Amino acid sequence: MNKLSLSITTLAAAAVLALASCGGGGDDAGTTPGNDTAAPVTTLTAPAAAAAGLTGTITLSASATDNIAVGSIEFQVDGQAFGSTGTGGTHSVQLDTTAYASGQHVVRARARDAAGNLSPWASATVEFGGTRTQPTGFTRNTAFVSGLSNATAMAQAPDGRWFVAQQGGALRVVKNGALLPAAFTTLTVDSTVERGLIGVALHPGFATNGWIYLYHTTPENGTHNRIVRVTANPPSSDTVSVGSTTLIADLPALGAGNHNGGAMHFGADGKLYVAVGDNANGANAQDPSTVLGKMLRLNDDGTIPTDNPFYASRSGQARAAWADGLRNPFTFAVQPGTGRMHINDVGEGTWEEIDVGAAGANYGWPATEGPTTAAGVTAPLFAYRHSATVPPGTGPGGFFTGCSIIGGAFYPDSGPFPVAYRGSYFFADYCSQWIGRFDLANGAAYAFGAAGGSPVGLRVGGDGALYVLTRSGITRFSTP
Repeated sequence: MNKLSLSITTLAAAAVLALASCGGGGDDAGTTPGNDTAAPVTTLTAPAAAAAGLTGTITLSASATDNIAVGSIEFQVDGQAFGSTGTGGTHSVQLDTTAYASGQHVVRARARDAAGNLSPWASATVEFGGTRTQPTGFTRNTAFVSGLSNATAMAQAPDGRWFVAQQGGALRVVKNGALLPAAFTTLTVDSTVERGLIGVALHPGFATNGWIYLYHTTPENGTHNRIVRVTANPPSSDTVSVGSTTLIADLPALGAGNHNGGAMHFGADGKLYVAVGDNANGANAQDPSTVLGKMLRLNDDGTIPTDNPFYASRSGQARAAWADGLRNPFTFAVQPGTGRMHINDVGEGTWEEIDVGAAGANYGWPATEGPTTAAGVTAPLFAYRHSATVPPGTGPGGFFTGCSIIGGAFYPDSGPFPVAYRGSYFFADYCSQWIGRFDLANGAAYAFGAAGGSPVGLRVGGDGALYVLTRSGITRFSTP
């Protein structure tokens, strides 16, 4: 090798060593893509956090830095990939807000470097303006069922019929999309204030035993809430079997007319879970001698399971308590298959809560309401305020505001809804009449639509559509 070739080779080697020693333009000496463990840093530059009233087409933009080099930047909207993936340290895409229901949404971005390290998501909770009542690709039918009178709860039979409770005592049947003129049965109830026929559940074996459970306020032997079981014999019958009423439980005497709870569902364990309000006396929620302000767990015949969390430490009917510290859990839901429970606890002056059901849990009422770090209290999964923050969209709950949480429904991991919506928990507010969607995978809530009336319940039907029970009818959301 001649002297010129040797000099060139030596200079090239020195250049490589110099590049390695300075990290290829970064700030970590000796770092190469092969041993790099430092993640990029991403900044979402648009839209701004808590941006409100966004309309039309908007720009999503982000920038990123890295100790070696940024490889790519990606965006998500409501937890789903959106737009193209860009290369380099800056990237932007265009978003048409009219494809989404009006209300709260979450935009986020993250970067990846040459070694595959991912930055944390940089996110912004924003509000899309307008009056869109469902996302693009969904059909909303507010007249799917009409003619109900003060509806309170509903349950669907395996054959597709809906059993709908009316506060005045009638249990109605919706068959093939039509409200039957005759009631399935009518109970004698006290329907003042929030009392009346306020809960219905079907036994998991309904297809063979025809058992229907009803939660109602009876004036018999002093006004109190009662759970009974009636039978459809055969199960396909649209009228009750005469003489089939069986007492499941008589709850304590009532004082106030409100905070009755009333929701009932069977869990994955085959037990009947019953949500009971505090009867407008917050002290009841923490009183171990009463079932008021509690979630109850019963056998299907009304007896108390011996493996209940307080069975050994409490006495009498109080052993039925499964969780404490609830104010007015008018609705709750059980996720099919997993048994996961979300309890919608209606708040007092400031907060509405979604609580994750757990044996032996205490949700804090009346000492706490909404987000909390109090010792011994199970804080809510999600909570929203009765009035907007200043500025709107900041803090827990974001842009969601209302006065009475209603729901809920877990959408299954399969079904006709697009992948983005599967596995979500849907909930609504009675006063504001919006429908929200909680993304369990990402811990965020997004706007889904508008109920088309005062909502009191949500269910996913056997056909994969989302059904919203209002006081006067049923609204159906479906995909074509």
